[in-house]
Order: sequence, then C-alpha cells, then structure tokens
Amino acid sequence: MITVAQARAALFDLIAPLPPLEVDLVDAAGRVLAREMQAQRDQPPFAASSMDGYAVKSAEVELHAMFKVIGEAAAGHRFDAPVGAGQAVRIFTGAPIPEGTDFVVIQEDVSRTGDLITITDDPGTKTNIRPAGGDFTVGTVVSAPRILEPQDIALLASMNIARVPVTRKPVIAILATGDELVMPGETPGPDQIIASNSFGLKAMVERLGATARLLPIARDTLSSLRTAFDLASGADLIVTIGGASVGDHDLVAQATADLGMERAFYKVAMRPGKPLMAGRLNGAAMVGLPGNPVSAMVCGHIFLAPMIRTMLRLGTELPSLRAATLDSPLAQNGPREHYMRAVVADGKVTAFDNQDSSLLTILSQANALLVREPNDPPLVAGASVKYLPL
Repeated sequence: MITVAQARAALFDLIAPLPPLEVDLVDAAGRVLAREMQAQRDQPPFAASSMDGYAVKSAEVELHAMFKVIGEAAAGHRFDAPVGAGQAVRIFTGAPIPEGTDFVVIQEDVSRTGDLITITDDPGTKTNIRPAGGDFTVGTVVSAPRILEPQDIALLASMNIARVPVTRKPVIAILATGDELVMPGETPGPDQIIASNSFGLKAMVERLGATARLLPIARDTLSSLRTAFDLASGADLIVTIGGASVGDHDLVAQATADLGMERAFYKVAMRPGKPLMAGRLNGAAMVGLPGNPVSAMVCGHIFLAPMIRTMLRLGTELPSLRAATLDSPLAQNGPREHYMRAVVADGKVTAFDNQDSSLLTILSQANALLVREPNDPPLVAGASVKYLPL
C-alpha cells in the first residue's frame, strides 16, 4: 500500500491542465478565468456626481451663498456648457460634472425659489464627486486563474469585456458497477440496493466545476464492463465505483487490464478508501473508487477534488487543514491515515462514534473530516486536532 500523499502525487501525474476556450461573458459565471484580463476603459469614464443636488464652484460654497440655476444634468445627459461664477446646475446621481464646477451641494442643504438656490445648511467639505477612473482605469487587471464569481462578472462587464477565456471544463465519466445496484426510482429486488454513490459524486464534481457524464450501471460481467468503458470514450477522467477489490465478482481490474490500462497504483493506506485503483486507460486518467458509499465520497474529497482543480488550472495546492479542539477522547489510531466523519461547532470537533463506511446518514450530518495520522496515539478531550471542512 502507498500513502495518501503518494497516491495524490501519482494521480497528478495522470492529468494535465486543460486548454482554454472563449465564452460569452453571460455564460462565464462559475467558470475558471484562464488568463488575466485588462480593462478597456476607465470607470467612471468621467467625473460624476455621487448625490442628487447642485453642481457649483467650490470656492463659492459657504452657508447662505446664493446661485442661479442655469440647467440640469442627469445620468446619460450631461449639461454641455461652461458654468460661470454664481451659477449652479441641477444634477442627479451618476451625471457628468459640468465644466467649471467641482462641488455638488446635496439637495437637502439647499432651498430653492424659482431659479435661485440658497445654501441653508452647512455643506461640509465633501465634494460628492466620483473622480474619473476612481474605480479602475484602462489596463487594470483581473488576475487569473480564478473562479468567476458574480461580482467578477459585473466587474468584467463594466470593463467592456464581452467574451472571456475560460479553462475547458473537465469531462468526468462516472460508472457504477455491480449486479446489486438499481437506479433511484426503480424497484430493487430482494438482494439489491439503490445506486447512490454515482449521484453524490456527480453533484460533487459538478460543484467543483467539471461536467459529469453518468453512465449506465455496469453489471458484473466483463462484456458489460467493456461496453461501459466504450461509453466513457472522450472523457478526461473515468471514475468507477465498486468492483476494484479482489473478490470473485470484482472485475474492474481485469476488465481495465484487458483494455490496456497502465496501472499507477492499487490500495492506499487510508480509512475509509483502502481499495483505490488508478491508472491511464485509452488516453484518459482512471480512478477506481471503493463501492462503500462513505469510502467513495471521502475519496472524492481527498483525491478527485484536487485532480479537478489541477485540470482547471487552479493549482495542485491542497486545502489547508484547520485546527479545532477535540470534544471527546479518541482511542489510538491504527496503521492507516483515518478520515473520521465529524461535526465542528464553536471551535470544537466531535467525531461520530460509528465510523462504518456504509453509513451515509452520518456523512450527511458531518461537516468535517477529522484527520488522524497512522498510529496516532490516544487523544484526550481538549487536544488540538486537524480537520478538513466538507
């Protein structure tokens, strides 16, 4: 068996960052920006009023000063004439500042009679003007790589960028195997269960930014598995669930060997998830996950997530483990790295008593994986431990 770190390193060797493609900005949310973008304009492109009020010369602003209103400026409609001494322009938020003015007296500080205004309250020293380029200027950079959040989309739009280069989404083919499986909604036989892993993994990889292809369940025959792998053609990563162990009905290893898979490793010193297999098959990376539901999902977090981030050009760095105080004592760990389902609240972490790898109810309640090193000694309540948020 190899360590978790060795398995990750081997998996990174099976993949490479994917190429960029251009998409319309309206379709770019949640995608990974492939290269930095530069603003095509200043924002704002002109000095603009930040308040409703009257544009005047700052040198003339004082309590009880009077001005004659000679026009109006609104957003999208500038007052296109110079403003002289003793004059004011009625102005609204977002409107360009008229030539000759450099101060906006807010309307609450003014009384108006006809075309005359009087400053009736202390106008203060704030000009209420947004300078040209105050947000960004031509050439301002949006760095990459980055997952484009809604605020990034708004920024790129204001920079007058209509199309953006994004990393192509990895295509992940997900293949559940086993005669015991039926799809949700079907009526299982007396010896069958519902296929859950593939749906959980599909949701996981799509949340990470990949495109999931859910393949039909493969039965426990070599011919069925060969047909299923044919359907996975074109995927960047093939993920099988179950059938990768050494039992008489675990045929994934044999089927992939018959198809020419170059195996990278088999078995990892971890709990849950020991019977993990990986290699390259017909030009695609392949990962064979255990069939137990919790094992499959935990391996998804520990192995598939870093692979997808790498293919999306987000780097090979792993999420940092966080520290918390152990709420209850734990017995000594065994020889494998253990990812214990746990709940973190108020800086304390509580591991579930039952860590059976078939219990999805416990995984659903967990918000963390408490990480224990091989042969970790017994821990008392109050000890500092590391965890991976879910």
